[in-house]
Amino acid sequence: MTVTVHKDPEALTMTLTAEFEATPERVWDLWADPRKLERWWGPPAYPATVTAHELEPGGHVEYHMTGPQGDQSHGYWRIVEAQPPRRLVFEDGFATDDGTPNPGLPATTARVTIEPISDTRTRMSIESRFPTPEALEQLVAMGMEQGMTEAVGRIDAILAADTAAAR
Repeated sequence: MTVTVHKDPEALTMTLTAEFEATPERVWDLWADPRKLERWWGPPAYPATVTAHELEPGGHVEYHMTGPQGDQSHGYWRIVEAQPPRRLVFEDGFATDDGTPNPGLPATTARVTIEPISDTRTRMSIESRFPTPEALEQLVAMGMEQGMTEAVGRIDAILAADTAAAR
C-alpha cells in the first residue's frame, strides 16, 4: 500500500490518501468499531485506547495514546457528519487529562472520504483542515504527518488479519 500526503498551506489543508484491498464497508469498519480503531489510530509506539465512541452526528469519540514510557496524550473527536460507509467529518482535537478540549493546542476538521475504485479496492482520503497557517505549522512540527502516515500504514495488516480470521 502506498500512502501519500499533500500539504496545501494556502488552503490550510493536509490530505492523506491510501488504497486498500477491501470494500468500502470494511474500510469504514476500521472507524466504526472502536476495537479496530485502537489497532491503527496513532503512531505504532503510542497505541490508542478508545474510552467513548459515538460515531453519529452530534456524537463524540474520546481516546488516549500511551507512549513507551507510560506518558499519555488525550484526544477527542466531535462528530459533524457520518454517512456509512462513505464519509465521516469530525473536529479532531487534543484534550486534557480529564477529557476536556485543550485550549493550548489547535483543533482541526477532518474529512474522511471512502470510495470504491474497483470491485476489490477502496481509496480512503483524510483531509485535515487547519484554522490558521500557524496551526498547520505547529501540528506538522509535532509529527502529525509522520504519525498519520505510520498509523494508516498499519491498516493493510489489520485488514489481512481480519480476512484470515473470517476464514
